[in-house]
Amino acid sequence: MTGNDNRGKPVGIEDVARAAQVSATTVSHALSGRGQVATATRERVRRVADELGYAPNRLASALRSRRSNILGFVSDDIATTPYATRVVLGAQSVARERGQLLVVVNSNHDADAEADQLAGLLSAQVDAILYARMFHQEPVQLPDQLYSIPSVLIDITDAQGRVGSVVPDEVGIGASATRTLLDAGHRDIAHATVSRPGPGANGRIEGYERAMREAGLQPRVVMGGDPPDAHAGRVALSRLLASDAPRPTAVFCFNDAMAMGAYQQAGAAGLSVPDDLSVIGVDDFEPIAAGLMPGLTTIALPHFEMGAWAVSTLLDALDGDLAAAPPIAVLPGRLKSRGSVRPPAALA
Repeated sequence: MTGNDNRGKPVGIEDVARAAQVSATTVSHALSGRGQVATATRERVRRVADELGYAPNRLASALRSRRSNILGFVSDDIATTPYATRVVLGAQSVARERGQLLVVVNSNHDADAEADQLAGLLSAQVDAILYARMFHQEPVQLPDQLYSIPSVLIDITDAQGRVGSVVPDEVGIGASATRTLLDAGHRDIAHATVSRPGPGANGRIEGYERAMREAGLQPRVVMGGDPPDAHAGRVALSRLLASDAPRPTAVFCFNDAMAMGAYQQAGAAGLSVPDDLSVIGVDDFEPIAAGLMPGLTTIALPHFEMGAWAVSTLLDALDGDLAAAPPIAVLPGRLKSRGSVRPPAALA
């Protein structure tokens, strides 16, 4: 490996090509993600470019291709929320792989700030915009700027149906969580959820009820209030325990924070998780799910996958592949088994 001999002079694409022993065109394709380049060659070119400190000349590239190779990522507070930052990581992963720069801005729920951020990104001539929300929300009227540039939505849908989006499969997540408990032998399974309706709450209830009825069982939904935090989980479980109905042997909680509250309320009532009560959540929020004793079995939301899908879809559209993306992509969750689910005591 030879270094750059012209010290003080910016490393150019020809320097990378010479060091990697390929053509400048191959370097361009390897770094941009376009063209047919063997995987080993692509990796070698990128390694050489990193070692030489090569930075693509985006202005020159934009003049040639009429593209800036810059994507804007606009969110309400997804960028400052621990588990939802995986959306950004997924987007960054694909953006880097395909030679794009991802610029992330965060409005903190300030509509005026968001309008200024969108205007700034458009002035900077970004090629496309990813518009994200922290929680799966109802269809909304989008800012007009999003209709003037290729855009894709994350965790939200367009009330006009003009902009494509990617969301979690909330019904599938509810069904998967419930079937995990059914497969462990539970038949008296309750669902602890929030009071405020929305795509997440409604979809998970639907999936839970569908799985229960398919098993010939009666659903039992209890609401713990809003927001969906540990307090709501404690309230929901206390209502279940105070009911005249038989105590459930398992609880599917709307999210990991409510599951933590269910753990706390179970302990206060002298119940052990999972010996007396199995608990499953949604999110796979590591500080909670891995920090509880025993660890919480949960359905991981597809945050990383949604970010990756959004960037791939935008870049495919920019490259002319307009038929690949559905109006709304629905991605499944993934079961993360830990220690909070076991067969009910009668079967153990």
